[in-house]
Parts: sequence; structure tokens; C-alpha cells
Amino acid sequence: MSAAMFAALFFTVALLVTTAYFIMGSIPLLVLKHDTPLDARFVRGFFNIYYVAAFITASATAVSFASAGRLGIAAGAAALAAIAVVLRKKVIPKMDALGTQIQSNYMDAIPGFRRTHVVAILINIAQLVAIVWTLIAVGR
Repeated sequence: MSAAMFAALFFTVALLVTTAYFIMGSIPLLVLKHDTPLDARFVRGFFNIYYVAAFITASATAVSFASAGRLGIAAGAAALAAIAVVLRKKVIPKMDALGTQIQSNYMDAIPGFRRTHVVAILINIAQLVAIVWTLIAVGR
């Protein structure tokens, strides 16, 4: 096995661990009432770190698979990196805005924040399923 494939394996595992870790960490955060600015800041910070980590690991995975000549998998990993950037630009500002509204006691802010939190988790789960499905399909 080439060094590029070892790197691809390493970064694929890193991507899987990053995605699974943040799913397992974000689901328990749903028990928060999301009714204080501190809750909103914590959840927002958690997802911000996830999107940065997902971008880094997905980018490294894409580069390593491209170096190994596996361009299809590299393209998929690059798509995950792009999704992380887009989600960070969409979800984080929405969480910031809703967190500010929570502080102002706006009634729809808490359900909106919770909904954003749940949607972000569901997207992460879909990404994990896509990663695992790709690995199984390619491994056959």
C-alpha cells in the first residue's frame, strides 16, 4: 500500500471520528432549554468548532485520496469540505441571530434555535451515512 493510501486511510478515519464525535456531542445538547444566551453561545460554539474540524479533515481526506489516484472519493470528500464551509456560513449566523433574539425574550427564538440545532444534527447524520455508504460501496 502506498504512502498516499495510508494518508487517505488516516484522514478518512479522522473524518469519521470527527463527524461521529460531534453527532454524539450535539444530540445531548438538545436537553438544554435553549432559553438563555449562554446555551445559545455554547451550542453555536460547538457547531462552529465542528464545521472547522469537518472542513480540515474533509480537505485532508480529499487531498490524500487525490494523491492516491482515487479521484471519485477525493471529489466526495471535497464536497464534504465545501458543505462544511456553506453550513458554517449559514448556520452560525442564524444561531447568532436567534441567540440575540433569545436575549431579547422574542418568543419564536427558542423554537427557532432548537429547530436549527436539530436540522444541523440531521445534516451531520446524513453526512456520516454518506461517508460510511461510500466506504462500503467502494470496498466491494
